[in-house]
Amino acid sequence: MKKTGKDFEPIVPVSMTEVVEERIREYLKKKKLKPGDPIPKETELSERLNVSRNVIREALSRFRMLGLIQTKKKRGMILTKPDIFNGLERVLDPTLLGEDTLNDIFGMRLVIEMGIAELLYMHKTEEDIEELEHIVKNKKYNGSSSFKLEHEVAFHGKLYEMTGNVTLQRFQKLLLPIFQYVIDLEAHSSKPAKVGTVEHQDLVELLKKGNPTSFRKAMYEHLKPHFERINEKK
Repeated sequence: MKKTGKDFEPIVPVSMTEVVEERIREYLKKKKLKPGDPIPKETELSERLNVSRNVIREALSRFRMLGLIQTKKKRGMILTKPDIFNGLERVLDPTLLGEDTLNDIFGMRLVIEMGIAELLYMHKTEEDIEELEHIVKNKKYNGSSSFKLEHEVAFHGKLYEMTGNVTLQRFQKLLLPIFQYVIDLEAHSSKPAKVGTVEHQDLVELLKKGNPTSFRKAMYEHLKPHFERINEKK
């Protein structure tokens, strides 16, 4: 039986620049270059890959945009340590993303906060616990969404800080607009916002006397209303 067009994967056009970009990437891997190492000049890459310098220049501009290379005086182009969050700050805007994407990103936040238990217990200090207690003690909710956001960011942001993981801390800061999105959803919902059976104070007590397993279970109960909301969206 003759196959129809539906039986095949759609053909995605690939530009010469995209092809060259991938070939340069493979070349750098083959040479086992590391951040700080110089990379060949445009003329050399053009000769090695048998393409024009204009195409090489355009491909390299993409590497610069990604933070993979930069030009240094007297050294030329060198590999740099890429910033894995490069560009994310510009796109993580609730007004630019669809609701499904926003829910997916917020779901990532929930999973991460359940998974940081081991890091918290490895790095926590008495000063950290005191700061968390101070945050909880000064929670005098006045009914405004802005105050709720401020308190949530203060408490959960401190947890990310306690992990000692800089990447996690940066990710949490990127999520701040998503926090606002969820709080706004709750504020405009006809249903009253659900509250978890475990509150911030309970989590602090577990950090003082519990263990990663008990904390992880408690964090799930704390975040459970959010998991349920995401499930309702399906």
